Amino acid sequence: MADQFIEVDKLRDTLRESLEKDDRRQEDISRQDVLTRIERVIQTIVFSVSEGEPPVLRLMNRCNWASVRCVGVSSLIFKLLSVIYKLVQSDSYATKRDIYYNDPQLFGSQKTLDSILDDISCMLKVPRRSLHVFATSKGFISGDLCYLEEDGTKVDCNSSSTAVPVSSNVNGIRNIVSAAKFILIVEKDATFQRLLDDAFCTRLSPCIIITGKGVPDVNSRLMVRKLWDTLHIPVFALVDADPYGIEIMCIYKYGSRSLAFEAHSLTVPSVLWLGLLPSDIQRYRVPEETLIPFSQADESKINSLRTRDYISCQPAWEREIEAMQRLKQKAEIQSLSSIAPHFLTRVYLPNKLRYGGWI
Repeated sequence: MADQFIEVDKLRDTLRESLEKDDRRQEDISRQDVLTRIERVIQTIVFSVSEGEPPVLRLMNRCNWASVRCVGVSSLIFKLLSVIYKLVQSDSYATKRDIYYNDPQLFGSQKTLDSILDDISCMLKVPRRSLHVFATSKGFISGDLCYLEEDGTKVDCNSSSTAVPVSSNVNGIRNIVSAAKFILIVEKDATFQRLLDDAFCTRLSPCIIITGKGVPDVNSRLMVRKLWDTLHIPVFALVDADPYGIEIMCIYKYGSRSLAFEAHSLTVPSVLWLGLLPSDIQRYRVPEETLIPFSQADESKINSLRTRDYISCQPAWEREIEAMQRLKQKAEIQSLSSIAPHFLTRVYLPNKLRYGGWI
């Protein structure tokens, strides 16, 4: 078993060499800086009112920094700016749900509050975590990892059978200790649980596995980035061989349109596609009856993927996506269990990692 990580170790060394040449780690913005930016916004509003003009805020388009939209200042924005200012000033934190339920009639819906919070983060040009407002995490993590939460609580993720919820305050995590050789992002909770049940982290120890349970929340993405910044080890993605699995992998690697302005602090550009590759369907002779025909939504999604620059600049990814579109079929990770019950954890993943089967 000593040679099972030779290719992974080579990859780690290559990634670290690249990191030394181009270290663009994002620095956190100070609390005073955030307060100053909010004060400037308020001063601009007060000046407009004193001049007899309606108060207007210039908001950057969150999906495209090149465009700007102007919106009237509503009580919702004022209220949230006030809440954020008090939180940052007192160095305290609140969840989005805490804020919403303090005045549900004003905000109307959680979705409205979420959108305004993202607009404010974009307008102030600060990461959302610097506003001291957190979302409840939905992701889980397990493996060779220990750390301290901001309040001093020690978290040990080493249990082979249970997982730990991803922290709601990833930015406050410190004293990370791990001997992991790699991080494995798992698309779906069902697959993640299968890895736990089969003691994957023990069999391929040391490693870390994490899932955002589908489309990842901000905290899961922050956690992957935090681990990459701290450990500088390979990060692999295990997703379904379908357009939506690829989309989810791209969110971890390149970001999402809705939070494009925060992509630099939420993404890990070195993420590699470990599986399930479309070419693996034929390579491992996945039974035909487990394959799923493309839907119209799948066709639309794969056409969208193929228009993106970050796909066209990766020939290996492009070939896999082209192969999937030609076949007009997709496969879930669970389809590997039709080959053998423990095929995923005892054959597929160990061989992929041993022989460098990633792209």
